[in-house]
Amino acid sequence: MDRRRFLLTSLAGALAAPHAAGAQRTGKKVHIGVLLLPPRAGAGDTYIDALREGLHELGYVEGQNLLLEIRWAEGRPDLLPGLAAELLSTRPDVLVTSGSEAILTLKRATGVVPIIMATVMEPVALGIAVSLAKPGGNLTGLAILSLELTSKRLQLLKDAVPGLSRVAVLWNPANSGNALMLREVETASQTLGLRWHGVAVPRPDELASAFKAIVAARANCILVIEDSMFVSHRSRIVESVARTRLPAMYAFRQFVDAGGLMSYGPNIPDSFRRAATFVDKILKGAKPEDLPIEQPTKFELVINLKTAKALGLTLPPSVLARADQVIE
Repeated sequence: MDRRRFLLTSLAGALAAPHAAGAQRTGKKVHIGVLLLPPRAGAGDTYIDALREGLHELGYVEGQNLLLEIRWAEGRPDLLPGLAAELLSTRPDVLVTSGSEAILTLKRATGVVPIIMATVMEPVALGIAVSLAKPGGNLTGLAILSLELTSKRLQLLKDAVPGLSRVAVLWNPANSGNALMLREVETASQTLGLRWHGVAVPRPDELASAFKAIVAARANCILVIEDSMFVSHRSRIVESVARTRLPAMYAFRQFVDAGGLMSYGPNIPDSFRRAATFVDKILKGAKPEDLPIEQPTKFELVINLKTAKALGLTLPPSVLARADQVIE
């Protein structure tokens, strides 16, 4: 038995009692543990800043009545189990995380400590929650209904790119949620009259070969499905897309900020800010199983006109008019 697995096993007995009463401990700091897969630099820090802001608005201040314990996997899913064990050994009152890989890791590690999901794809379909209204178990939070968003992204791609007929879809087979989205790609493509070609990328070291496959497939556009590994390596992905000279649609605006053409999806920092309200309710005595899973309230279409010009692509006024932000 390796050291990480031993640590996880030995912690099981130690976590037999709930810790969510931390807010009622007179004179003691609330202890919140955070597990994140994306690297600290860039997106990760942005998410933590938003969580801190949301907690501060509710009266939780680090150094006064709040201890925030954070573990970063730096884009490596294989590190998640060990980091989860380390985090649980600090005996947090509440856990905050995002993304199916990190969520499932914590779910396997503890059935006692409340887990707040800042973002999760299709939690019911993935078996993370019983239902959105009554999630059950020790998890609740915010869900991204990615299947619906996948259709919207393909529609926006078709509207933006004249003559679009074949889409290369970058996806991660190690992410169980991506398989669900591929089925939606198939359905939406049939409705929109598009052909699609899936390109699997289970590890970052396979990105180079993936883009060779995209070029070989003679796609005239790229759809990058949401995945924490892709977010972690967004600059490399955007640079690889640029070399293909193909327009691409991404799930999150961080890709557009890095030079990608366009994105449509929820405002993830806002979801982390809203996650603080779940933390507050748990600390005040609510049970995760009784808190309905909510959906993001902010969805953004972000377009990078610099990238469009570099591609020689003139975006229709109807698409630009729908953008929440245009980077010029």
